[in-house]
Amino acid sequence: MTSRDALQPYAFVLVPGFSQLGFACALEALSLANRHPGGGPYYRWRVLSETGAPVRAYNGVTTEVDGPLTELERHETIVICAGEDVGQNTSKTLINWLRREVRRGMDFGALSSGTYVLALAGLLSGKRVTTHWEYRAALTEILPDVIMETAIFSIDGRVFTTAGGAASMDMMLERIKAEHGTELATWVADQMVYTDPRLPDHAQRATLQSRVQVRNGKLAMALQIMENNIEDPLTPDEISGIVELSTRQLERLFAKYIGVSPKRYYLRLRLEKARDLLRQTDLSVTDVCVACGFKSLSHFSKSYRAAYGISPGLEGGKAQLVWRGGM
Repeated sequence: MTSRDALQPYAFVLVPGFSQLGFACALEALSLANRHPGGGPYYRWRVLSETGAPVRAYNGVTTEVDGPLTELERHETIVICAGEDVGQNTSKTLINWLRREVRRGMDFGALSSGTYVLALAGLLSGKRVTTHWEYRAALTEILPDVIMETAIFSIDGRVFTTAGGAASMDMMLERIKAEHGTELATWVADQMVYTDPRLPDHAQRATLQSRVQVRNGKLAMALQIMENNIEDPLTPDEISGIVELSTRQLERLFAKYIGVSPKRYYLRLRLEKARDLLRQTDLSVTDVCVACGFKSLSHFSKSYRAAYGISPGLEGGKAQLVWRGGM
């Protein structure tokens, strides 16, 4: 039996509203590794909360913890587990503790919206990180010095982040492989009935073509061009030229497959991004207006009210990231 001191320690920190799926996937990978018949155990862990009190996940399930935030071992790995309303649920006590512990040189990372907690602590400057696709745009706007990737998980030196959910399992399998070899990581994956672990560059979402059920390549290209050009929107004529169609042909494709005109679809994309930024960040209405390609506040406000029945100035009100997804 391996001595306790030889086991790699992890400290999972639960933030209220955390994603139970992401936490369970990460922890289960370590737990299964310890059951490997050819060696081990390899890991030990403790689960912490700010005060040591049980923590309620976003799905309403409450999880017991081992204790409050405390001084960690020098080689312990910190994992911040967050989820819903992460901005509101991240305290100064947690931020100060995180900064202090990370200065000691251990690995640290985040599951789901825990990336935002690391950012609040000032620990991600110049780092390559990821988060759930729904919040990438918001974090990109408020964290310009962070390299935001679309990966399901990202590892940059001693920092690791995941998009949440099952991606926590992929990330932990990668860490197990790096620490103890491919054979152990493969055995753990098989135990999870997860026979094809994903690499970091695996897409977080289904392809755009699959999401809108479009089989026409020209139309799919036009949709992608729109998604990639929100802040500086192109005209229908410019998009038509890029995909080598006439404007009329493009309009017909949109009418057949999407049910709206190119102009209306593009406006909807920009307004959806605007709503996410207003709800998830403390950006001003003016900043959001510019980030979403609107030339005037009056046009932006009028379009927003027509789409959502509320003015953009009333949509925000929370000067922190708000996590609304199930990951």
